[in-house]
Amino acid sequence: MPHLQFEINRSLSDEEKISFSKDVRQLFSRVMDTGTDHICISIREFSTHSLSIGRATDPASGVAVVNADIREGRTIKQRRELTLGFMHLMHSHWGVKKEQMYVTLTEHKGEDFHLVEKYLAGWQEGEDPLAD
Repeated sequence: MPHLQFEINRSLSDEEKISFSKDVRQLFSRVMDTGTDHICISIREFSTHSLSIGRATDPASGVAVVNADIREGRTIKQRRELTLGFMHLMHSHWGVKKEQMYVTLTEHKGEDFHLVEKYLAGWQEGEDPLAD
């Protein structure tokens, strides 16, 4: 169950969050070759100067950070495409400059991800992790 944590230094409307989360799920599913039902997304909002990146020259125009806990097994190409996809979505949905974003991916064994009915297996190409 990937946990995709997005942080931004401004407030967002519910509509913005819903639209963004839908697009993130589709991106993750396509790039990481998996289903969507197990994808967890959290969006945290901070005041302008409560989130910073050293290279951000204009924090008032937006700063965004992503921490993504994912299952191990994906290629660097998949991970890089996902990272750039997150950046594209944060720019297109929220207007944040890509130079004022930072993404961290942390990989875990499948068995580190638990739902009520089971824990997940290791990632396999073309999988549906919730299928029995």
